[in-house]
Amino acid sequence: MKQEVWSFENHPEISISVEMAVSWWARFKGLMLRAPLPSGEGLFLRSTNSIHMCFMWFAIDAVYFDSSMTIVKIVPRLRPWIGFSACLKASSVLEMKAGEAARLGLAIGMRKL
Repeated sequence: MKQEVWSFENHPEISISVEMAVSWWARFKGLMLRAPLPSGEGLFLRSTNSIHMCFMWFAIDAVYFDSSMTIVKIVPRLRPWIGFSACLKASSVLEMKAGEAARLGLAIGMRKL
């Protein structure tokens, strides 16, 4: 899968290594049956505004973006197996290790460069 390094407007201290899940299969599979992501990494799911936690073995943070790549919602510590999350205003979501959004200082209104 394609990798990118993300930063955010007015926040040069934030850097995230992002794996891009662009195909239907990659988005469907997401982080199912995988090991937890390391700190500072994420999986980006384009063209979706909801995620499930079926077949996940660990909690994650879900960071939702609108079409201008502005953060519109952050769901911390979404629980494995039983979790579900959605955001009607979103067009994509970044999945990260639980606690990463807070550790990195991500907040609603921040825009990806």
